[in-house]
Amino acid sequence: MDTNFSDDFLVKGKFSIKKSSTEYTGKLTKEEGGQLLIQEKEKLRELQEKLYADGSKSLLVILQAMDAAGKDSLIEHVFGGVNPQGCNVTSFKTPSSKEYSHDFLWRHYLALPQKGMIGIFNRSHYESVLVCKIHPEYNLSEKTWSSVKDFDTKFWENRYESIRNFEQHLAHNGTTIVKIFLNVSKDEQKKRLLDRINEQEKNWKFSAGDLPERALFPQYMEAYETAINETSKDHAPWYVLPADNKWFARVAAIQIIIDTLEKMDLKYPQLGDKERSELSEAKKTLENE
Repeated sequence: MDTNFSDDFLVKGKFSIKKSSTEYTGKLTKEEGGQLLIQEKEKLRELQEKLYADGSKSLLVILQAMDAAGKDSLIEHVFGGVNPQGCNVTSFKTPSSKEYSHDFLWRHYLALPQKGMIGIFNRSHYESVLVCKIHPEYNLSEKTWSSVKDFDTKFWENRYESIRNFEQHLAHNGTTIVKIFLNVSKDEQKKRLLDRINEQEKNWKFSAGDLPERALFPQYMEAYETAINETSKDHAPWYVLPADNKWFARVAAIQIIIDTLEKMDLKYPQLGDKERSELSEAKKTLENE
């Protein structure tokens, strides 16, 4: 039975969202997936400690999805076992007036992980070519353009180019990037939104604004497909995970992150002769107390 899915959902060549499964789970059962996740979390904890000790590189995990696709719970279940000192989550909401007074990438630069850290973007700079493409009028808040007529094909080409350049710059300077799209079906999204209404303890998760956006589901799928095709590169790959079964998306995501960290060639710091000598003396001092 195949229990490693880290390469199965890597975007290679032309990506088609219609050909991308939302419910695939391989031959794994939910119970087997739960046990596998526990095992993988221990590997991730060890690798995160090694990343922190190495201190020369960072990992940026970008999560994108439609509402109710499971981003928050994935972060909780995948990263719940790592040292919080070495991991930081940033959830990007509607930009503030201060953020709108800068270019669209500015606030994302501020949230980047420092060397030795894992940074997680819950939504990201991709919102500028997703929600802002569906609602181009939002771009007017940047005060650079005067009309939605300004948002033509060239405008969006420039946005994709800016994103590609941003991510290439990060890769050239020690940040490894993993981009994950949780691909949930419209039917499964409906079920989860109804759960938020029907289950009192989940009522706080529901927003009336979710429904108008849900009505635009096909347009969002088109925007995701274009964004992924425009920006999936070897140094900043996209992975499209089946997300109708949350437990499987978590297993696949943690395996992708583990494999990425393993390929980063992380090393624990090596002590020099002076440090070894000091360590030996410290040992003797402690043992002779």
